[in-house]
Amino acid sequence: MNQMKTYQETFTLRTCDCDFQGTWRSSAILTAMQEAAGAHSEMLGCGRDALLEKRIVWVSSRCEVRMDHYPRVGDKVTVETFPMPNRRWFFPRYYIFRGGEGERLGCAVTLWVLLNVDDRKMVPPGDVAALIPDNTDLTPPLGLPGTVEAVEGEETILRRMPRYFDLDVHQHVNNTRYADWACDALGVDLMREYCLETMRVNYDAEVRPDQEIQLRVSRRGLAYRVAGYHEEKMHFELGGTLRKRENA
Repeated sequence: MNQMKTYQETFTLRTCDCDFQGTWRSSAILTAMQEAAGAHSEMLGCGRDALLEKRIVWVSSRCEVRMDHYPRVGDKVTVETFPMPNRRWFFPRYYIFRGGEGERLGCAVTLWVLLNVDDRKMVPPGDVAALIPDNTDLTPPLGLPGTVEAVEGEETILRRMPRYFDLDVHQHVNNTRYADWACDALGVDLMREYCLETMRVNYDAEVRPDQEIQLRVSRRGLAYRVAGYHEEKMHFELGGTLRKRENA
């Protein structure tokens, strides 16, 4: 198999990668996915530096993560990732997480688009699509990410202002930070007993440093949803199902 078709990296979970219960933090999972995708893109010739020469960047549009088992501080984790052919303007990329013995911990999928850094508008695939390897012989671990499902029940309203550590080099809230915002909104007491079994994120519009976000939080049973609005416009939506922690 062409070594460029897939990419993987192995690392040891540090305390900064884990939550207060000592398990892999949801935002750290998204960060590992982002870094692995970036490293693979560099190898393929469509990494950040190469795209910036054309005044474009990769931006995540949708994401879905499913965890079967959460590793803990000190555990070895391998992230394997591979892209699939673009679907019109969208580039799917898949991930498989494995433990130190090769056991599967979970999987994920992201949909990426190309964005012009000057006018903040989507850019057609163009020459970038030709750099994506033919991985049609590989089997995706799950389907394409869909929309976040509505959760019936009482809605709690919280407010959040983007902070220094929320922002990335593109001067907006990094896509990984919404997982932390969601866990904060669900609350420490709940997150002490439960973890996110599934997490689906829809990124509708970037959040800039001066935009106060209204978080609309709803939960019913094991289902949850957190949506972020600014002046009645939805900027992101995150939801899925909870699972009892193994050590709870």
